[in-house]
Amino acid sequence: MGERVPRAGSALEAEALRFIRDLIRIESVNTGDLHTVGDGEARAARYVRDALEEVGYETTYLESHPGRGNVIARLPGADPARGALVVHAHLDVVPVDGQDWTRPPFDAVVEDGILYGRGAVDMKDFAGVILAVARAFKREGVVPARDLVFAFFADEEAGGVWGARWLVEHHPEVFAGATEALSEVGGFSVPFGDRRRAYLVATAEKGVAWVGLRASGRPGHGSRPRPDNAVVRLAGAVARIGAHRFPVTRTPAVAELLDRFGEAAGIDFDDDRIDGQLASLGFTGDLIGASLRDTVSPTVLAAGSKTNVIPAVAEAALDVRILPGHEGIVRAELDALAGDGVEVDFGRWIPPIDADPAAPLIGVLQRAIAREDPDGVVVPYLLPASTDNKQLSRLGIAGYGFVPLRVPDGFDVFGQFHTADEHVPVESLYFSARVTADLLREA
Repeated sequence: MGERVPRAGSALEAEALRFIRDLIRIESVNTGDLHTVGDGEARAARYVRDALEEVGYETTYLESHPGRGNVIARLPGADPARGALVVHAHLDVVPVDGQDWTRPPFDAVVEDGILYGRGAVDMKDFAGVILAVARAFKREGVVPARDLVFAFFADEEAGGVWGARWLVEHHPEVFAGATEALSEVGGFSVPFGDRRRAYLVATAEKGVAWVGLRASGRPGHGSRPRPDNAVVRLAGAVARIGAHRFPVTRTPAVAELLDRFGEAAGIDFDDDRIDGQLASLGFTGDLIGASLRDTVSPTVLAAGSKTNVIPAVAEAALDVRILPGHEGIVRAELDALAGDGVEVDFGRWIPPIDADPAAPLIGVLQRAIAREDPDGVVVPYLLPASTDNKQLSRLGIAGYGFVPLRVPDGFDVFGQFHTADEHVPVESLYFSARVTADLLREA
């Protein structure tokens, strides 16, 4: 099949697609290891910097570590007294090793109107879109309603240590006056009632904790079973924690989402039956379901080195996702479930965030969507994962996830994250460019 690229309807759309494809072709893979990560993020950041400076922006280019580039540029708005809006994207992508790609992951191939490549939705699509919008505003002399801070970060896929977190800790001045932020994960359309679409906006995010379990016991010969066997203690703790089901909690974002989807689908969601009720919504139900509860997933086990030796220590790692306001609840529950003889180490801990689901910015998003899709409805939701908005929240910046993409009803955008053959319709990218430009004028 030859390359068939849908014709762009404007220079903005054409430039956005060009930038997205160029950025995909820069292999900015984040392995999470400083020794193997390479210089891809720096090359991508310099590409962005040069494109911004070409049209007259003054940029701030900062490498937190050799190869980890970050770029910031500010466009003054009509009302300097209003808080600035940070519009941001990360330039790193997850590895492709061990995945069965059928197209080259870094060639940005377009087939039958579909763009394939690592970063097509996570998130070089938005990086290319906001780069094109920033350039268009500068060329055309657009003065947005308030200051816009265009930010392009490294290292989001490994927690933002060398990207957003590093900037917040070492260069908070680049975000001076900012009160809100806009980035992933949201804005994509999902089926909503009869032939309508909901565009989900992430107004909250679960917190993330990497928790360790450590069981201790007396070591000995495998031929003499012991009641204080560390492996048995650990196995019991992991089994109890893995089987535990936290209760449904209707946070403000979840409550509004269930009300809106329930009304559209004619469903009265009941906490005791909600898992089965959500199944009727297809992949949208899976996404909603992940936001209803605190969750814990045991992911790593380590114990012993020889079959006939009872070890003194056995360890496990847990991936924990916490709803806003539930940090203390989850800590207490894990301590209780672990039981005697098992230590719980709450190591890496990134708190949840929760922004106002009724903020004026939500109305701006709704109006921008409605101008392109009159049947589109913007609905708040709680993201079960994490974004760089968590880092910016440390400066008091309220984060929202909204990358506008109108996609076919059966297209699961969230399901494209980190998968093989990551792809997105080109027409959806053109839609994204138009809506983003529209909303940033007014935001």
